[in-house]
Amino acid sequence: MGKMVNGVPLGKQFTRLDDDICRPFESFPTGRWLVAISITSLMALCFAVAAGATVVGGIGLWGNNAPVGWGFGIINMVFWIGIGHAGTLISAILFLLRQKWRNGIARFAEAMTLFAVICAIQFPLIHTGRPWRAAYWLLPAPYHMDMWVNFRSPLLWDVFAFSTYGLVSALFWYTGLLPDLAIARERSTNWLRKFVYGLLSLGWNGSNRGWQHYEKAYLLFAGLSTPLVLSVHSVVSFDFATSVIPGWHTTIFPPYFVAGAILSGFAMVATVIIVLRKMFHLEHIITVDHIELMNKVVITTSLMVGYAYAVELFIAWYSGNSLERFAFMNRALGPYAWAYWIMVSCNVIFPQFLWIKKVRRNLITTYVIILLVNVGMWMERFVIIVTSLHRDYLPSSWGIFRPTLVDMGLLIGSFGLFLTLMLIFVRFLPTVAMAETKAFMPGAQVKGAHHE
Repeated sequence: MGKMVNGVPLGKQFTRLDDDICRPFESFPTGRWLVAISITSLMALCFAVAAGATVVGGIGLWGNNAPVGWGFGIINMVFWIGIGHAGTLISAILFLLRQKWRNGIARFAEAMTLFAVICAIQFPLIHTGRPWRAAYWLLPAPYHMDMWVNFRSPLLWDVFAFSTYGLVSALFWYTGLLPDLAIARERSTNWLRKFVYGLLSLGWNGSNRGWQHYEKAYLLFAGLSTPLVLSVHSVVSFDFATSVIPGWHTTIFPPYFVAGAILSGFAMVATVIIVLRKMFHLEHIITVDHIELMNKVVITTSLMVGYAYAVELFIAWYSGNSLERFAFMNRALGPYAWAYWIMVSCNVIFPQFLWIKKVRRNLITTYVIILLVNVGMWMERFVIIVTSLHRDYLPSSWGIFRPTLVDMGLLIGSFGLFLTLMLIFVRFLPTVAMAETKAFMPGAQVKGAHHE
């Protein structure tokens, strides 16, 4: 007889797990899914309309002005790339640390990475004004043209960083999908679905050699992703830290940005998972314990971000630089003080309620707090960019940034694009790593088993 766990054959438990995870993409779309994707598609349409208006009318339709030359375009880019970095970082680091609880959230986090990067790269392209012409010059031209890009520019570093990170993240995500795509292939009754999943699974047959190669490749990509994430988000911070503008010219930006990325990433993963686990009845797979563990990471990174805020204020005072001191006093007490205190409250103060066990295990209170963290992390980028630019060295050059309808359309539309891609993902691909979850089910662990 096969192994028994709580009186139930282990094979039947495996089958039930497959049924639960495969149900969303094997059954007809539910009413909840159709309503959700209708709403998110309308939001994504706002992005298409606003981007089209920008291409036709130019960047002048945005709220950018002198001295605030960077507005919502760069704010949204930094926000989405931060979320994108966190997704793979969550999955890769937890895998390297052999954390079993990662199985419930890893696939969501990895998919979130790709979709957030897709959203992020839209904004610098649109910000060029004529992306069909400017995008060509973001890459090194052939040598025979004697025309090269400025390799000393942090904005160029972003091009290489984003492209490298996107490629490695896609390979990491796709490699982890292979065993599950093979399961979907074997379960398919429709010839077209079987063909598509068979094509995507690359002929996976579950052999011992296949598993050995899979584990080596997955470990390799996890090892590459972890330092890559740290370096790439540090490069993003160099867009600001290598300048001479007060409020940006600070060495704390690289670790500060990485900590903020992890905070916003866990908050966004929790935001999506809490809804989707209810929508597709995956509560017994993605449990409250998963949510609680993510909340503990949110507390930790919130304290790190709060420490960075305090260090910025201290260094501005201790440096004796009047311009630096003015920049931070202006953030806390100037025209955009409301944004600064929303940032501090949402990123530092409200997450401290998660120290209370009843709060962090309650999905309603958790959802409210993580939504506030998402707001706070977007507001952090707003504060960093706008409050450092709107008051120049000369009072005669001071100005106020006011977003336009096109700015708001791009912001709302980017969330619509992200959520639409997430809904498409859960409709057609396994949302939880079935093969890895089975390896850690009670009674499945044996000496030399997968991932031990």
